[in-house]
Amino acid sequence: MKKISKILAANRSEIAIRIFRAAEESGIKTAAIYSKEDRFAIHRFKTDESYLVGEGKGPIQAYLDIDSIIKIAKDAKVDAIHPGYGFLSENAKFSRACGLADIIFIGPSPEAIELMGDKAKAKRAMIKAGVPCIPGYQGEEQDNLTLSKAASEIGYPLMIKAAAGGGGRGMRLVDKDDNFEAALDSARSESINAFGSDTLILEKAVLRPRHVEIQIFGDSHGNIIYLGERDCSVQRRHQKVIEEAPCPIMTPELRKAMGDSAVALSLIHI
Repeated sequence: MKKISKILAANRSEIAIRIFRAAEESGIKTAAIYSKEDRFAIHRFKTDESYLVGEGKGPIQAYLDIDSIIKIAKDAKVDAIHPGYGFLSENAKFSRACGLADIIFIGPSPEAIELMGDKAKAKRAMIKAGVPCIPGYQGEEQDNLTLSKAASEIGYPLMIKAAAGGGGRGMRLVDKDDNFEAALDSARSESINAFGSDTLILEKAVLRPRHVEIQIFGDSHGNIIYLGERDCSVQRRHQKVIEEAPCPIMTPELRKAMGDSAVALSLIHI
């Protein structure tokens, strides 16, 4: 992998400033992008170079303009792009565009982004990697009869989830067979409207669970570790309200088991 001597932050404000700070501590030059509305934003002045992005577009769309960002990066002769979080950080098309432009994308491969952006594909990959999973259905057959049969085999209560997207949309808790078909149609309709996809998965409902996420850190050479966990159990409408770290009920044994599983999954696409 080529040496990184200049990084462009494909983000704004505090997120970009943190990227600049880390880069400068490592002796790496930095470049910023800014929308017209952000021309006086502080991140523009906390970097070695700054460039107007997405000219003529709105304040949000400017930071989503892949072609403009890639052109700026090539003109500025940057070696790598750091997307921060939000905006294009989970966009496989952007990750792939960086690679085609011979620019390092500091983040997951496009294959990993595409895989983890689809709950059905991701869960099939988890099972293949030996990661313990909640019993459910994540198959490609999506007709009502197949899903209804799968629901009966899984047992109630169960969750219907949109395979694409997140944010709690396309999710339905079903407590008995009589309510399944109506909930299925409702979840499918919401999924199409929100994500443009009607693919659903089914999972056995775990009532009053702990929602605990494992943080991982890795590089493109297969060096991956887990850093710790955060408890995201306090939610409203399937949306996280509070994230607490470390998880107050975690044990060293459970932390290691969850961490090892997270690392095993992340090794699938490096």
